[in-house]
Amino acid sequence: MKVLITDDDKLVLNSLAVIISGDPDCEVCGKASGGEEAIALYDELSPDVLLMDIRMGGMNGLEAGTMILEQHPDARILYLTTFKDDEYLVKALTMGAAGYIIKQDFDSIIPALKAVAEGQTVFAGEVTDRLNSMIDKDRKKASFDGEAYGLTPQEIAVCECVARGLSNKEIGDELFLSEGTVRNYLSVILKKLDVRDRTNLAIFYLTNQKP
Repeated sequence: MKVLITDDDKLVLNSLAVIISGDPDCEVCGKASGGEEAIALYDELSPDVLLMDIRMGGMNGLEAGTMILEQHPDARILYLTTFKDDEYLVKALTMGAAGYIIKQDFDSIIPALKAVAEGQTVFAGEVTDRLNSMIDKDRKKASFDGEAYGLTPQEIAVCECVARGLSNKEIGDELFLSEGTVRNYLSVILKKLDVRDRTNLAIFYLTNQKP
C-alpha cells in the first residue's frame, strides 16, 4: 500500500513516515509539506491513500482534498488532525473524505490506513461520538425532507435509523423488517441519494436538515 503523507510540521511529517514505514504492508511513496505540494505529488505518485493534516499554512487540507477529489473521484483521503471542530468534521465528510482520525492516537494510524485502502470509511471514536451528538442535536430542531429526494416514508425512516447509528438488525427490529429487506432499502436509498455508504448517508441526513 502506497501512502502519501502531508503535514506542514516537518517533525510530525517525519514521525509519521517512520511509523508508517515500520509496517511491512505500507510504503511511504512521498511526503508533502502543504496542500499545493500534495496535489502535485498525488498526480505524480497515484498513492493508495493520502494521509493529510487539515490545518496547514497556505492551502489547507480541505482545499487540497477537494481539488484532488475533483480530478480523482476515487481518491482515498484520510484526515489526521489535532482539531475536533464540528465545522472541519462536517466539511471533511461531506466532501467525500474516507476518514478522520485524531493525530495523537498513533496506534490507530496503521489500522486506519489499511481500512481506508480496502474501501472502508474510518472515524476515530471521539469523532464518531461528536458526529452522533451533532445528529441528535440537529434532529431535535430540524427535520429531513426525504420526499424532496424521491424517498418513500419507509426509506426516510431507514435513513433516520442509520443516522442514529443502528445496525441492520436493529433497524429491522424497530421498523418490523427483515435484515434482508433493510439491506434492500439501503441499496435503493444509496442509489437515490448518490452516496457511497451508510456513513455518508448519515452525513447526508445531517447536512440536509431543514428547520
